Formats: sequence, structure tokens, C-alpha cells
Amino acid sequence: MFRVLLQEAPAQAPGIGNYSFMLMMLAVVVVMYFFMIRPQQKRQKELREFQNALQKGNKVVISGGIYGTVAEVKETSVLVEVDNNVKLRVDKGAVVRDPSDSPVR
Repeated sequence: MFRVLLQEAPAQAPGIGNYSFMLMMLAVVVVMYFFMIRPQQKRQKELREFQNALQKGNKVVISGGIYGTVAEVKETSVLVEVDNNVKLRVDKGAVVRDPSDSPVR
């Protein structure tokens, strides 16, 4: 019984295990990039383009879930009319999407 535990492991070429580990780690990083990081960057770019293309009369949803219509656009802020004579000035970054992009319940 002790004899089995004291036997030497079979000889491997030096460094083979290290290369396979590094190759596996590289594969994990590549998969994470293509399935997680790249799509998120694409969504952020589309959102930034949407926010920069806002115009008066566009219907929008603010990050708090408030629906409204753009009344005025400035360099860093947007005036959103949410009801008759009720307007909110919000940062462009708070405008998250066009309500027509979401499915109707």
C-alpha cells in the first residue's frame, strides 16, 4: 500500500503542463471578450449615439422609468415634457431608450 503512494509520477516533458494551462486561460479570455465585453461595448455605443441624436419631439424613457417627449435639447441636458406643462430637465445620460423599442404589454 505504501509502495503505491511513494511511486514517482510519470515523467513529462518540461513545461508541457504550463503551456496547456496558458492556452486554456487564453481561450477563456477570448470567449469572455466575444460573449460579454464586446456586446456590452456595442450597446453602450448605440446608446451614446441615440443620446447625441435626440431632437425636439422625440419620445423617450428616462432612467427612472418616466415616459415623456423631448421639448428642448442642450449640449449636456434635455428638457422632457412628461405631462401638460410639466417639464423635467435631465442629463442626457438619463435618457435610456426610445419607448417604441420595447414590446407593448
